[in-house]
Amino acid sequence: MARRALIVIDLQNDYFPGGKWTLAGVEAAAANAARLIAAARAAKEPVVHIRHEFPTADAPFFVPGSRGADIHPAVASRPEEPVVLKHQINSFRDTELKGLLDGWGVEEVVICGAMSHMCVDACTRAAVDFGYKATVVHDACASRDLAFGGVTVPAAHAHAAFMAALGFAYATLLSTDEYLGTAAVAA
Repeated sequence: MARRALIVIDLQNDYFPGGKWTLAGVEAAAANAARLIAAARAAKEPVVHIRHEFPTADAPFFVPGSRGADIHPAVASRPEEPVVLKHQINSFRDTELKGLLDGWGVEEVVICGAMSHMCVDACTRAAVDFGYKATVVHDACASRDLAFGGVTVPAAHAHAAFMAALGFAYATLLSTDEYLGTAAVAA
């Protein structure tokens, strides 16, 4: 049976209403992430919280030392749960994440958080490239409107496009209810 860990990416105050970079559906995503955290804790599976800070004070969001860069209370870590600080999009780059997972003997990661089109995507692809089996809980992730070439891409479409790409070749995609109802029990 594979040892599994939950990775909760960047569910920080600046992504919530009133923050500097609000995401569409972030409150629902965080509520689902909280359910995943509770299930992982009950199963005694490791939970890793990822917290992003930009390296300079002139950042558009996640300014070092700011309240906006703090993990949102809905998904707060416990003292025994590591909080990995990153300064890159990829949660593995220049962090201790891989060392933690390998130290626990993890073979499978369950990923949720923000943003679907950036950090969730990068972490999932890197995890698979490192040899972990990956599951992304799609309704525990959030995105925002994007723009390219004069076209605005609604957040729901950005999220769906990135989930579709990850589901094509990188990860198993499940809703929170599907994961809690079947996948969590199977581990």
